[in-house]
Amino acid sequence: MKNVPTLDIRRYDTDRAAFVAELGAAYREFGFCCISGHGISRELVDGAYDVFQRFFALPADTKMKYHVRGGGGARGYTPFKVETAKDSYFPDLKEFWHIGREIPRDSTFADVMPPNLWPAEVPEFRQYGYGLYQALDQLGTRVLRALALHVDLPENYFEDKTEQGNSILRPIHYPPITEENVPNVRAGAHEDINFITLLVGASAEGLEVLTREGEWLPITTEGDAIVVNIGDMLQRLTNHVYPSTTHRVVNPPNENARKPRYSVPFFLHPNPDVVLDPVPQCITPDNPKRYDTPITSHEYLQQRLREIKLI
Repeated sequence: MKNVPTLDIRRYDTDRAAFVAELGAAYREFGFCCISGHGISRELVDGAYDVFQRFFALPADTKMKYHVRGGGGARGYTPFKVETAKDSYFPDLKEFWHIGREIPRDSTFADVMPPNLWPAEVPEFRQYGYGLYQALDQLGTRVLRALALHVDLPENYFEDKTEQGNSILRPIHYPPITEENVPNVRAGAHEDINFITLLVGASAEGLEVLTREGEWLPITTEGDAIVVNIGDMLQRLTNHVYPSTTHRVVNPPNENARKPRYSVPFFLHPNPDVVLDPVPQCITPDNPKRYDTPITSHEYLQQRLREIKLI
């Protein structure tokens, strides 16, 4: 059975051509790859998981103080059964928090990137939450360099398009499933909206990716590996050379269903004004241009948030 490969990103500096070729092949095939050797410390990851779990353990009334009504979940807390996968009848079995980029309040993008909220009940939340945000943002930049080279773009092609990106760190809590025959799954089959998603550590199995053959392939990581997948915005920009692959989080078929599951994806977004037109390098006679109507990343995001019932 095929597996999503794990590649050591340190090879980008020591064995660049081979690493870029292997990484590009993994993304063309699966839209997913596991990245090891990234240098993000276990202490930072464990510290972040600890503060997130402490927040989710707070009483519901306390957590709801940080729910911004009408904010589309952009910052702060979103309670259970709000987000719904596109075309799904059932909402997802999860609650989550959003941390965004800290930008000057006189920035051009201040109107679409609100300030962060920080829960007073968990004093270290900001230190670990934003520390992990920055670490994953930097790792995402490194992955995008390799992805750029693989499709004959300049190595730094993405950097001025993402340094003010509307990226989100999303700590998620999937509660224990205590009823039999629940129709909802923890996260319904979906594709991500953004450029790339970096998923650091999942405390239980459940993540599955849909292969080209139409089979669900479980993804489990070893050691410190981080799962990195392509989102719809990058699929569009690369004219589907890099596919945004359908994935889901299923309810475990064993006693782990009765345990909570925690997961922390980082959704790396472009700057809000980036136009998502396919790049010429990805348009060929075999892969003609698939999109004719220009759309900015912010317009695209709003369209998609409406589809998943967040706005």
